[in-house]
Amino acid sequence: MIEIKNVNLTLQKNEILKNVSAHFERGKIHGLIGRNGSGKTMLMKCICGFVKPTSGEISVDGKRIGKDVDFPKNTGIIIETPGFIPYYSGFKNLKLLADLRGKISKDVIRKTMEQVGLDPDLKRHVRKYSLGMRQRLGLAQAIMEDPDLLILDEPMNGLDNDGVKDMRKYLLDLKEQRKTILIASHSAEDIEVLCDTVCEMDKGVLTVLR
Repeated sequence: MIEIKNVNLTLQKNEILKNVSAHFERGKIHGLIGRNGSGKTMLMKCICGFVKPTSGEISVDGKRIGKDVDFPKNTGIIIETPGFIPYYSGFKNLKLLADLRGKISKDVIRKTMEQVGLDPDLKRHVRKYSLGMRQRLGLAQAIMEDPDLLILDEPMNGLDNDGVKDMRKYLLDLKEQRKTILIASHSAEDIEVLCDTVCEMDKGVLTVLR
């Protein structure tokens, strides 16, 4: 699903990614581990087309990012803190996003919110959401259009123990549906429970662990 070949990224004379190569198979959960500043998030941004590598090539589902397509199709994303309009409800935020492409109905949005443990009828503005609720809303945004690929940067941030269990179960259910998931996490337990393959980033260098 994802092919990364000899990717380098230099920003303001700093080497962020150093000759990164990897491939991530379809229908599996792939883990990225590493300390803050190791390059995980920037690699994800390059895969999504948000940042252009200095050299090298990234392909998603056979399409070269930045050449054949600007953004990988059928992809749901959580990178860093999901941004929403603070004075709208969660449902209204998702409805605005869904209307951009017109692929899904209100009923699908409602069902997706319920799947991630949110009440679609809650009128509370997003600015009054807890961090965990924002994270659940971010996941709902990422999955509501039924993408083939999910790129999730620390999706468990802010979730309590029950929320983490729910999220793990949901991601494993998506894997059973042959979705491909690339997840970055600080949690060794998340990686152990969820991931079929594991890569470590350290100072911009990627090493395959399993």
